[in-house]
Amino acid sequence: MSISPQLLKILACPRCLNGVRLNKTGDGLICNTCHLVYEIRDNIPIMLISEARKAG
Repeated sequence: MSISPQLLKILACPRCLNGVRLNKTGDGLICNTCHLVYEIRDNIPIMLISEARKAG
């Protein structure tokens, strides 16, 4: 499972609008400001605040 570097450059946290980064396992995107993790399902980032979880 991989997100292209070009897509990572344009994706932003829907809560604070700051950039996101891939987590260590590659199955989620982390916002460094909000500390939320957005899951990646079937190579599609689920960028919904209601589905995000706290990074821990």
